[in-house]
Amino acid sequence: MSQVLIDFVKSSSDIKSAVVVIWNSVEILDDFSLQHQYQVPFYPIRPLHKMASSSSMQTSLLQEDPGCIAWLDKQALKSVLYVSLGSLATLSSEVLVETAMGIANSGQPFLWAIRPSSVAGSEWIECLPQGPREVIQERRLIVKWAPQKEVLAYPAVGGFLSHCGWNSTLESMSQGVAMICMPFFGDQRINARFLVHVWEVGVEIGNKADRKSIEEAVRVLMVEEQGNDMRLRAAEIKHKLHLSTVKDGSSCRALY
Repeated sequence: MSQVLIDFVKSSSDIKSAVVVIWNSVEILDDFSLQHQYQVPFYPIRPLHKMASSSSMQTSLLQEDPGCIAWLDKQALKSVLYVSLGSLATLSSEVLVETAMGIANSGQPFLWAIRPSSVAGSEWIECLPQGPREVIQERRLIVKWAPQKEVLAYPAVGGFLSHCGWNSTLESMSQGVAMICMPFFGDQRINARFLVHVWEVGVEIGNKADRKSIEEAVRVLMVEEQGNDMRLRAAEIKHKLHLSTVKDGSSCRALY
């Protein structure tokens, strides 16, 4: 770990020395137990991505492929599983294959954003064997990166298989999209626990992310009644998040 990163972790963890903490969150998502513990004012100033509301404004550091939107146009309402495991995590070829086969075996159409060089020992997805490629060919679209905010807002998208980074978590809940949680490190595991056990809008894949557990998670979210209940709760959260960002909403009050 570089010294710069070590210094950043130390400074961001030293909450007691702060005068205030500006939080990229929303009041309804936090009970502010940290505020009571550290006696430091916390200001949740809305999901920051909502400030860049223009669909023409690209906020990703990676080149987005807008062509996937035309593919989504052809899909049924709430039928597509969007898959993206973030801009930092590196997958093994085994995890890539198991994830691909689990999603494919579920029978659901899916849009998968796989970052170049995110698979260990591979430039992109050339390590994906021909068998899995043939299985998923008819029901999928794989791109190198997707305009995530636009994808999550699309009517055809019914679920999001995510690493549960905080930005992705906020973007998904802001659009009322329930999630399949596949965390890797850091705050992702905590976010996943909240999505599943507190907000009840997520399904968590166990420590062994094999094709069977992934297929079961996709079916729960996309097909079963339990998944429909999660989508209803996610829609309620979306509405409350929207109210927080309008005039006199909690995030606006915290910001101004």
